[in-house]
Amino acid sequence: MSKHGRILVAMSGGVDSSVAAVMLHEQGYEVIGLTMKTWDYASAGGSSKETGCCSLDSINDARTLAVNYGFPHYILDIRDEFGDYVIDNFVDEYLAGRTPNPCVLCNTHIKWEALLKRANKLDCEFIATGHYANIRQQDSGRYVISKGKDENKDQSYVLWGVSQENLSRTKFPLGSFAKSEIRQMALDMGQEELAKKIGEL
Repeated sequence: MSKHGRILVAMSGGVDSSVAAVMLHEQGYEVIGLTMKTWDYASAGGSSKETGCCSLDSINDARTLAVNYGFPHYILDIRDEFGDYVIDNFVDEYLAGRTPNPCVLCNTHIKWEALLKRANKLDCEFIATGHYANIRQQDSGRYVISKGKDENKDQSYVLWGVSQENLSRTKFPLGSFAKSEIRQMALDMGQEELAKKIGEL
């Protein structure tokens, strides 16, 4: 029986989300890892080298870490939703002369909903990501997103659209740490290759 309950952690295979998952695991949460596949490199054209949070290598890295620490890991395919809403909207807005931020759209309309839907199915009370941001609850009960400790890596600005209901079930374990501290934690975990990764979340 876990000390803090069950939590679903979004794992991209990068250093941030990996350390977040291990951190919560060591704090006594019953961690379940989930990697969301948002893009299909094989059919997208361009470079044949897979990079970023959707690559097969990144998915394998997330799964390997979960296996090594003894918690389950799942893959959730959201390519259709991501393409229909985020990519199509980005293209339309860009062609109209505007500069949309696809991360805001994804977080607001795709990622959190997909995470919480799966969290409910897995009986997870909370979800967590590797974002550099903090959540605090005001006296009124309203949840507010604020900057993370590392202002150079702060990601609070891409989370403004996340609903109050969804924020009430969200944890950002990296909010009180600097990126350099997270890389050092990865090294302390014996994850030297992970500590060298450029990818976020």
